[in-house]
Amino acid sequence: MVSVDDFRGGETAWCPGCGNFGVLMAVKTALVKLGKMPHEVLLVSGIGQSGKLPHYMKCNTFNSLHGRTIPPATGAKAANHGLTVLAVGGDGDTYGEGGNHFIHGIRRNPDITMIVHNNQIYGLTKGQASPTSDLGMKTKVQSHGVFETPLNPLALAISLDCGFVSRGFSGDINHLSSLIAKAIKHKGFSLVDMLQPCVIFNRLNTFKWYKERVYKLSDSDYSPDDRTAAFEKSLEWGDKIPLGVFYERSGPSFEDNLPALADGALAKQINHPDAGTLNKLIEMFM
Repeated sequence: MVSVDDFRGGETAWCPGCGNFGVLMAVKTALVKLGKMPHEVLLVSGIGQSGKLPHYMKCNTFNSLHGRTIPPATGAKAANHGLTVLAVGGDGDTYGEGGNHFIHGIRRNPDITMIVHNNQIYGLTKGQASPTSDLGMKTKVQSHGVFETPLNPLALAISLDCGFVSRGFSGDINHLSSLIAKAIKHKGFSLVDMLQPCVIFNRLNTFKWYKERVYKLSDSDYSPDDRTAAFEKSLEWGDKIPLGVFYERSGPSFEDNLPALADGALAKQINHPDAGTLNKLIEMFM
């Protein structure tokens, strides 16, 4: 029977108290809840402190370029859709450098789970404002305070009709691990935006700051199948910050729409095109 220790990787190099530790434990816990074995899981990451998470896990891993997490994750799932594929990135990595891939990844709807370590700052490069930094935040670069409107990733995802949109908090591992497990079980592109403090470079959005504001969406008075209500709820930020599944819908995944996968995952197919067929295809483009 699988346990959290089965996913133990290398020694961590994160700062003591970093919100990433809660994320790491939540990911492991979610995989154990689902009974996944290390060889059944692929973690694809970009660049940043969040991108180090696969180093601290025992499973299949792929380190991509900054902002380029979703393309290789999509390709890996198409080639072997028996894998549980998790794409891991930070708020800068995913919503900044990777913003275009985030948008079109949602449109394609591959069956992957996008886990975003949202600490509202660029931590690895020493504290520049990120796309999700709050207005007025002062950094070494934004010495007069951030004046760009913060990106709202949940509202963006819901506007694109993303199949699964959620938000968790690294200070509540049980709740966060449950969200990740639900996201993995959902067929299609799943977003788990995770609020996780950076204890060195973000002195505004601290554990205390979040704990005074976050609350869980109630199953009794909130339904994630109402897209309009989900969009309205995603706009709530400030004195109260909701956590949970904002929006969920079912639909065909990217893999379902590929004729080449009708006979199963590419990794499992035996009858590949012969040389003659390939040569004819090549000649069409010459």
